[in-house]
Amino acid sequence: MNTKFLAITTAACLSLLSSCSKEFLEKTPLGVANEQLLASKAGVNGVLIGAYSLLDGVGSGPTNTSSGSNWIFGSVSSDDAYKGSDVGDQAQITTLERYSFQADLGLYNDKWVALYDGISRSNDVLKLVPRATDMTEAEKAQTMGEARFLRAWYYFEAKKIWNMVPYVDETTTDYVNVPNNQDIWPKIEADFQYAITNLSVTKANPGRASKWTAKAYLAKAHMYQQDYAAAKPLLEDVINNGPFNLTTNYHDNFKIATENNVESVFEVQMSVGDGGSGQNGNWGDNWNFPYGSAPGGCCGFYQPTQNLVNAFKTDANGLPLLDTFNNTDVKNDEGLASTAAFTPYDGTLDPRLDWTVGRRGIPFLNWGVHPGRNWIRDQSFGGPYTFKKFFAYSNENAGAESPRANANNYRALRFSDVLLMRAEVAVEENDLPTALRIVNRVRTRAANVVVTDDAGKPAANYLVKPYPAFASQDYARKAVRFERRVELAMEGHRFFDLVRWGAASDVLNAYLAKESTRRTHLAGATFTKGRNEYFPIPQAQIDIMGASVLKQN
Repeated sequence: MNTKFLAITTAACLSLLSSCSKEFLEKTPLGVANEQLLASKAGVNGVLIGAYSLLDGVGSGPTNTSSGSNWIFGSVSSDDAYKGSDVGDQAQITTLERYSFQADLGLYNDKWVALYDGISRSNDVLKLVPRATDMTEAEKAQTMGEARFLRAWYYFEAKKIWNMVPYVDETTTDYVNVPNNQDIWPKIEADFQYAITNLSVTKANPGRASKWTAKAYLAKAHMYQQDYAAAKPLLEDVINNGPFNLTTNYHDNFKIATENNVESVFEVQMSVGDGGSGQNGNWGDNWNFPYGSAPGGCCGFYQPTQNLVNAFKTDANGLPLLDTFNNTDVKNDEGLASTAAFTPYDGTLDPRLDWTVGRRGIPFLNWGVHPGRNWIRDQSFGGPYTFKKFFAYSNENAGAESPRANANNYRALRFSDVLLMRAEVAVEENDLPTALRIVNRVRTRAANVVVTDDAGKPAANYLVKPYPAFASQDYARKAVRFERRVELAMEGHRFFDLVRWGAASDVLNAYLAKESTRRTHLAGATFTKGRNEYFPIPQAQIDIMGASVLKQN
């Protein structure tokens, strides 16, 4: 309520005495939905939809820096992607590439606000449900299960990014003096467990959470704590009894026409042409289009690294080069004009590369052959590749409010991710036959459908095959982790995987040593173990709560 308006009105009432009443002061301002109005089945569902709507990170202020896809925090901060574009555009993101974190940068606060808005909306649902007299007990349990799932999801994201964060729930009344002095994993787990107990096994709508979704996420929370014994039965239940499977075509996980398919465990819904301004159309990733004459025409961000492209090389047996993949580069066109002659790399490659990365000489979905430099803002800064994985086909975005509005859903958790987590558990138990079987299931699917040219022939020399055996636990661990990288590349998971494995320092410093010879803006960059695994608490939030309440990481 506007306190200045209240003070003036109160003064007027006191001067007139008999002409004003207490009831006048208690009227709800026009345009404000109070809890009494929302405490109904329809009102609760509207607030719940509002909680879901922030999964894309859009709606609480700046969009790209708070995107639900974690393209900045999960990929640009890893060895998968550069910021891209040019040196001056959104230069604050370059500090994440270099691990020179600055707490006063706006992008940290943007992400914080988006996540805590999602938490707040989830808490609002939990406060309203008990007061909704037109809801059955079953409806209340289902709704509270969804709200607690969402709250756990938002806190899971915050935990991954900042580790120690303040916890507020539906009983919190003081939102300023909330310290970040407790580990919130038990609370995240409790919310996911509540969701498992109360959610239905099927979804009322594709984008909602189900019992199976909650089980998968609780397992993932255990994986982040290396609690493999707790994760194992959940993963096995989801794999053996859940409604999920791998799609036959790997690329079906990234097409609008095949959204919400059998591989989708949890999917953030996007739309265009819905009467809005385009912000429902993957707006948090709207900088990540190729540049210039390319589809979208802006802004050239989120460019895959040479290191990532090299990871898709295979040997004569169709197996990845686990230790030597980065010794030589997949051929690229950096420095060449689009009019100059260029022949793409002719060595063997995992076909997932060309569903993930846009590169010269290879068809870019149905937009034609990627021309190279003409679609790159500054090759000398961001390299020769473009983002491709969640790009829309030319005929899939009818009615879009902007060339950069994209109705392609973000697949937050895929069944292949679940399978590979189960393979991780098997490795840590030294159950190498199980790990081998699961990894090979994923690799076999990768070979099913490849990018083709206009004549219907493979666009490159694709070769991916199953492993014949895992010779040791160390080899199996390396193979499973490598498989996660190429299977989930550019999906916002890589940095968090490296951190939870305790491998971030070794992997990222080796990456920087080589990549700084390719990209001058990475020269001198270093990942500091024990410091850079988490991002700084936004200084803006510390200023609000006080340094004695909210402690910096």
